[in-house]
Amino acid sequence: MADETKKTLEDLKEVMEGNVEAPVVASIEEIEAVVREPQIDELGRAYATGKRKDAVARVWIKPGPGKVTVNGRDVKIYFARAVLQMLINQPFQVTDREGQFDVICTVKGGGLSGQAGAIKHGISKCLNQFEPALRGILKKEGFLTRDSRIVERKKYGKRKARRSFQFSKR
Repeated sequence: MADETKKTLEDLKEVMEGNVEAPVVASIEEIEAVVREPQIDELGRAYATGKRKDAVARVWIKPGPGKVTVNGRDVKIYFARAVLQMLINQPFQVTDREGQFDVICTVKGGGLSGQAGAIKHGISKCLNQFEPALRGILKKEGFLTRDSRIVERKKYGKRKARRSFQFSKR
């Protein structure tokens, strides 16, 4: 073990001094082999799970006119607030893919805001699987990272998580 370390250190010293040329670690063919392949099922869809707060969304995307279906209903009916609809469309706007993919998703748990965030996370992961070249754009915007903030638990001796009972002097 010590001899191997000594050899590698001597080799490194020779490379640093310029006596020997540095070995090539990877060839272009090896680098191209690392490029990610799209993960598409036999029906031409990409699948991902998105999460936010207590909401979990199962999302499928496929090429199409841009119809979004949530739990069997249109997105405009399920999410009546325009802010939530905008939140869901953000991954498509950032990647310039608006109107190119149909989205079918089922979502459970949490409230409407958490569900919209879960769908956004799922759509971002699906786009990453469908077109791996979009990973850099989605990652830079923070869409591939799960928002881990959750509700703080209630502690004993407290009325809520941090709120104490009302103090009475007398």
